Amino acid sequence: MHFAQRIAVLAACIGVAAAPAALGQEWPARPIRVVIPNVAGSVSEPVFRAVSATVEAKLGQRFLLENKPGAAGNIGTAEVVRAAPDGYTLLLAPTANYAVTPHLFKDIGYDPLTQLDPITLLAEAPLLTIVNTNVPAKTLKELIDYVRANPGKFNYGSPGTGSPAHLTGAFFSQLTGDALVYVPYKGTPPMVQALMANDIQIAFPTLTGVISMVRSGRLKALAVMATQRMVELPDVPTSAEAGFPQLLGGNWWVLSAPHGTSPNIIARLASEFRAALAIPEARKRIASVGHVPIGLTPGETAAFLKSESARYKTVVEKGGIKTE
Repeated sequence: MHFAQRIAVLAACIGVAAAPAALGQEWPARPIRVVIPNVAGSVSEPVFRAVSATVEAKLGQRFLLENKPGAAGNIGTAEVVRAAPDGYTLLLAPTANYAVTPHLFKDIGYDPLTQLDPITLLAEAPLLTIVNTNVPAKTLKELIDYVRANPGKFNYGSPGTGSPAHLTGAFFSQLTGDALVYVPYKGTPPMVQALMANDIQIAFPTLTGVISMVRSGRLKALAVMATQRMVELPDVPTSAEAGFPQLLGGNWWVLSAPHGTSPNIIARLASEFRAALAIPEARKRIASVGHVPIGLTPGETAAFLKSESARYKTVVEKGGIKTE
């Protein structure tokens, strides 16, 4: 056998021997852990499960949801930041962990914009401008004018300091010349009860916590703080339609991976999730929990996160907002 022939045979043997090993290393070869930095039962779970089964079928592997709450979500987020960038650990986190807590805490130990690689913005729950029925305003403009004319006489509440609802309220107050008084609550239910009792007059919740009260007329919805109306409240205009396009706010959910994860893995996950989000049944399930399905590309998601982080940073610094 000539030298060239021996080399060819040897190369073929090496290729045959290497094929099973390469095949065994193809991603994903095992289940993928998805860390949620919130307590179990948060709305992120039904949002994710609306599309996860479809993606699992495409990947041939399961997603294992793991709740890691604590320190305003920083514990779970930091764990993913430190995880191996191998495509087997992902983060599903809300607005606060990407765009708010970095500006509220002196040092959280990581930068979500540089140490996490975004996959997609899955969905968003737009915030609403909700008022007690005693407030003599029928539109967002009337409310702002009324608050400006009565500084210190109206309270706004939130489910917690540093939440999107709080910072959106702070921005709203800044637009009125800081005419509102802030009252924090521990969760959405007590905040809504206070709004019903007129202890606070204004709040900026997501639809889930107030939909029955709005539909029954016990609370008034003046605006959807997003770029499109909500199917559930078709007669409520957006803040842009009301003349205040800068008044945006929502609790959104972004799926990301540790920085350095293979671009091919990021692209594959983004493609599969975006395709799943286009399925009508999945969109219907997401809408049923007060969210709007989105599905941005990795690049679009990165740009969105950068913009949101800058926006919330301005609100935090201008309002001198600090965690307790």
